[in-house]
Amino acid sequence: MISPLDLSLITGPIPVVTAVAGAVALLSLAVRKGRRWWTRVLPAVVLACAVVVAGATYLVDHVWKPWPEPLPLVLAVWAGATLVAASLAVARLRTGRWYRRVLAVAAALVVLASAGTAANAYFGFYPTSRAALEVFANTRVGLDAAARPPSSVVEVPAGGKLADVWRKPADLPEKGTVSEAAIPGAFNARPAWIYLPPAYAVNPRPRLPVLVLLAGQPGSPRDWFDAGRLAERLDAFARAHDGLAPIAVVTDQLGARMANPLCLDSKLGRSETYLARDVPAWIKRRLTVDERREAWTIAGLSQGGTCALQLAVRAPDVYGNFVDLTGQREPSLGTRAATVKAAFGGDEAAFTRVNPMDILARQRFPHTAGVIVAGRDDAVYRPAAAEVFQAGRQAGMDLQWKELPGGHDWTVWRSGLYDSLPWLAVRTGLSR
Repeated sequence: MISPLDLSLITGPIPVVTAVAGAVALLSLAVRKGRRWWTRVLPAVVLACAVVVAGATYLVDHVWKPWPEPLPLVLAVWAGATLVAASLAVARLRTGRWYRRVLAVAAALVVLASAGTAANAYFGFYPTSRAALEVFANTRVGLDAAARPPSSVVEVPAGGKLADVWRKPADLPEKGTVSEAAIPGAFNARPAWIYLPPAYAVNPRPRLPVLVLLAGQPGSPRDWFDAGRLAERLDAFARAHDGLAPIAVVTDQLGARMANPLCLDSKLGRSETYLARDVPAWIKRRLTVDERREAWTIAGLSQGGTCALQLAVRAPDVYGNFVDLTGQREPSLGTRAATVKAAFGGDEAAFTRVNPMDILARQRFPHTAGVIVAGRDDAVYRPAAAEVFQAGRQAGMDLQWKELPGGHDWTVWRSGLYDSLPWLAVRTGLSR
């Protein structure tokens, strides 16, 4: 029997029930006796909240512009509903018996919970209640202990694959480890989160392939472990491959949750140098890894997917593979003009020199392979992904196209990455 903690928060009865509960709670706050309530108080509250939400949405989309796409309508609607509920609850606190006041506060909290569930369902952040609760139990171990130097390594013959010589040892742990570590360099990045698979803990240790993984914007490296369920899914992959899985280093290309330095070296920071040189050098210095470019993959979602494409064409000597999970057509702060102005002081030629689509039009990449993932219902990013796919194919890249059910959300990002692991395992030598 399935546990209630494992019921989906994205599809099925829970999102529907919470939406209905939120509507009923809002209605209970809105219904009240008295002509003045219906003719003055309620209309004034609804109108004021609508103006506030509309104004805030305009400021976010057209003034602040923290991300290129507009604020989703469903979020604006639920934000308005929550604001109306809170306002009506405050109005009810001024009169009535104590238990009616308690019920008013409870109703407002139900609307708030419904809004949170709707937002989670829209983005697919936490697939189940268990996933949400495990955010508070996401245990980590110190990297120095987890990554101690081995006494010997598994040798792979030239031209061979690790899967050909690897044998599952008797002392193989059941799970990998998760660590957090600062990676210094040219960019002021937040600490990276690092997954080391079970095979990393044994002697002799294999030289494992590397997956450098990026979250979206807004976001942080931890997102791949909370919403992305990275440790859980890589542990499952390792169980099916005798303990072998890629080392995953989820690093920071933003510097702050709401920042967007565009994964470029520009006025906004030296994010490209950090990802192309500093992070790989640190990984090779600290971890036992396969240093061949064919064993290195850069992957990311949304803005991180755009960044993965950028690194694939700007640092092909480092990353032989990439996975672009619903990325943009090009690095963007909303418009080409705004991007060029913010990053390069209006120098269009400087942007063209580093823009991946322009690079793909003038260079060939016959030794680079990748996966382009698009959400079937993603009206903004699916067309961009199709353009990137065609441009990459014309530039000689070995590309695969994956179109999955869903929009610009974690439902697509999780499946897009983990469905690509078998392909990646063959590319990097983890399977035959």
